[in-house]
Amino acid sequence: MAIHGIDFANLSLQDALDLAILIEDEAQERYEEFAAQMEQHRTPEAARFFRYMVENEAKHARELTARRVHRFGDAPRTVTRAMIFDVEAPDYDAARAFMSPRKAMEAALASELKAHAFFVSSLATLKDPEVRALFEDLRDEELEHQQLVQAELYKLRPETGLSDEDFVDEPAAQ
Repeated sequence: MAIHGIDFANLSLQDALDLAILIEDEAQERYEEFAAQMEQHRTPEAARFFRYMVENEAKHARELTARRVHRFGDAPRTVTRAMIFDVEAPDYDAARAFMSPRKAMEAALASELKAHAFFVSSLATLKDPEVRALFEDLRDEELEHQQLVQAELYKLRPETGLSDEDFVDEPAAQ
């Protein structure tokens, strides 16, 4: 996770909303990439779960955008995508060919844990009460997202015992 050029001690509510929207957008895009990868590798169950996460992230971004527009209209953003990387988005190496639905959900759970940790750590430096309240709400929503993913994990059968290494081809001489 990386954040560049954002002064959390002086973060305005508008910038905080823009930051939260960008975080959701980044996660949505990464889940879209993962879903496409899983479809390409003929792993439809994992792809379906990643598509489900795309919709969750998109819904959250729409809600935040509505709040931002209601409060600030079309005021220009000062927070940009270049200022964030992997705040909530799953790690690039989390997706694997032939990924099981359980592994897909575990990758999503790790992302929700990462996002929660971001909001918790940010709270220590926030001064603006409205920004602090927003980040507390976002922190709590990440807990709800974790519970949602954990509930889906609970529904799954145990793993087969195969690992990612079982699907790796041995090097071949050319």
